[in-house]
Amino acid sequence: MEDIVTAVQDYGFPVVAMAGLAYFVYFVWHTINEDIDPAIEELHMTLIRLIDQVRMLDNDMIRLQEKVNTALHIRDNEKKNDVQVQSHETKKENDDGKNI
Repeated sequence: MEDIVTAVQDYGFPVVAMAGLAYFVYFVWHTINEDIDPAIEELHMTLIRLIDQVRMLDNDMIRLQEKVNTALHIRDNEKKNDVQVQSHETKKENDDGKNI
């Protein structure tokens, strides 16, 4: 503490304050470059990987929905065919019964 008082007496408050602010600016710059920037780069890469995974999952969901729609369409067609076959068989039996 005495060193600061002596520096203020020798050089004046504005010069000592500027030296303190210069150290503060250096400290902030150093912290940003050494600690924050590498963390941001790592998070950026993680974000890119997550976006890619979400896109892949979205594509998988689209493919799965198409498969489900196709399966439902096939099932509906089979039901319609079964109803037509049964209707045709019933009609044929009725016609056979009338012919006898």
